[in-house]
Amino acid sequence: MAMTGRRRPRRRQGPILAFLFIMAAIAAAILYWWISERPNTAHETPEYRSLPHPIMLDGEWSEMGAIGQGEGLLIPLKVAEKLLGDGVRYEEDSKSIILTTDKAVLHFKAGELDATMNRKPFTLSFAAKEQDGELYLPFAPLKQLFGIQAVEAATSGIVTLQMPDQSIQTAEVPASSKKGAKLRSGPDKSFPIIEDLAAGTTVTVWGEEDGWYKLQSAEGFLGYAAKSNVVLGEIRRTPSAGSAEEEPFVAWKVTGERINLTWEPVYTANPDTSKIGELTGVNVVSPTWFELKDGSGQIISKADASYSSWARNKGIQVWALFSNGFEPEPTTDALATYETRITMIQQLLAYAKTFKLNGINLDFENVETSDKDNFVQFVRELAPLAHEQNLVLSVDVTPKSNSEYWSLFLDRPRLAEAADFLILMAYDEHWASSPVAGSVASLPWSEQSIVRLLEEDGIPAGKLILGMPYYTRIWTETTSGGETKVSSKTMSMDSVKELIAEKKLTPKLSADTGQNYVEFKEDGATKKIWIEDASSIAKRAELVKKYNLAGAASWRRGFESADIWAALDKALQSRP
Repeated sequence: MAMTGRRRPRRRQGPILAFLFIMAAIAAAILYWWISERPNTAHETPEYRSLPHPIMLDGEWSEMGAIGQGEGLLIPLKVAEKLLGDGVRYEEDSKSIILTTDKAVLHFKAGELDATMNRKPFTLSFAAKEQDGELYLPFAPLKQLFGIQAVEAATSGIVTLQMPDQSIQTAEVPASSKKGAKLRSGPDKSFPIIEDLAAGTTVTVWGEEDGWYKLQSAEGFLGYAAKSNVVLGEIRRTPSAGSAEEEPFVAWKVTGERINLTWEPVYTANPDTSKIGELTGVNVVSPTWFELKDGSGQIISKADASYSSWARNKGIQVWALFSNGFEPEPTTDALATYETRITMIQQLLAYAKTFKLNGINLDFENVETSDKDNFVQFVRELAPLAHEQNLVLSVDVTPKSNSEYWSLFLDRPRLAEAADFLILMAYDEHWASSPVAGSVASLPWSEQSIVRLLEEDGIPAGKLILGMPYYTRIWTETTSGGETKVSSKTMSMDSVKELIAEKKLTPKLSADTGQNYVEFKEDGATKKIWIEDASSIAKRAELVKKYNLAGAASWRRGFESADIWAALDKALQSRP
């Protein structure tokens, strides 16, 4: 007989497992929430604590440290360069360190206490030194010259460097706070603690991020604290550099009068001043007296005391021109070291004293692009020493172009920072050997040259002088075999007038250039002249006024017609 039985029903476990899974997930979420919301109580030692004196700049670790402390504090050259830019320079071959401000040039060498300040003996208390492959500079002269402040934390050893006239936002952990505040390594309470800030603690605020302030404690530690844990305080200002009693050098003291400079070409002999005549409106002359002789920095002088005396008697300032002779190789050598640069500077200053000059005009052209920084350094070293003798320093610059030797070597913004004036040589738009005939300086091109320096390079208008040509070129175009050859000859204003009268030509205004223009045939060739005259010069003066420039400069005396001086003076000095 077959056996039969009853099957027991299975329990339904699916819902139970699902319920348990959900509960576990909820528990995990609660646990995660509790852990994530719970402040991190761990303390962390910052990386920079591995150095005895880490340096902080503007709320950031510089990744470098100082050596020594107090009066013997030394900071790395790299940090000084970051803070001061062109104000500090190191020449490795000679171990020379040169610090420059608008009033001082301090020169010293690594390992030596003897120095010179503005060419006078000066003794350092501590010498620059090399350590672990880094050069360290004594902090004391940096403070003296640039007004940098060093805040040294007593316990941590952290050094915070502050620039003069720097605005510092302070904050405070409220005195009523029972728990104080935590300075954390990041802008969230999950980050570890760098330092415990007690109630009443004053801190510096360097920024804000996601509801947290980036702070620096009195001991120099950097970190973050919740905004709710601190209260903003006063904004204090670091001390200014230099003495409040020191008066800045004033380059142009003739109130209400624009500079009207003309260059005096001196190739072999100085002019007979009795034959110069009246230079109506001219208030500065720049005789081309000085030229670089060789790479050692020696200078050739053609200076003449009688010319200086003649100018002074007429109330005209003398800004003697110093040229590099347009020779690249000796220029490179002469600019390369402090020793050769100071050789040039000492001669210029001596000549300035001997011939009672009012200024120096630098005309360096045809220079290697690699000499850009060295030329800037030369100007930085010359400027404060020139000012010490009440000399104005101006630098001639070309319009911006891609020409390596004639434009790209000029760092116009840095030159303008160091010198009193830049003189824009706004001519030779079409140079003597140009393959295309054209104006020496069309008005639109001249204006564009001004605008580029003002807008692209940020040159202050009050530091820019517009150079203008008193010469033009007669262009000759000859065509043979379908090919046109172009040649040119420089002409003075009077020469052009005589030619126009001789050929019975009638000049017409060229809309493209803003100048009068003539064209004629001669011996099968086409002759073209874009004319410089009282009309074009007056238009250039209008550009000076339009952009509120410091004044005008003209190349050169001897190329002008008799009516030019009065025409330029009237246009230049008249007020809108």
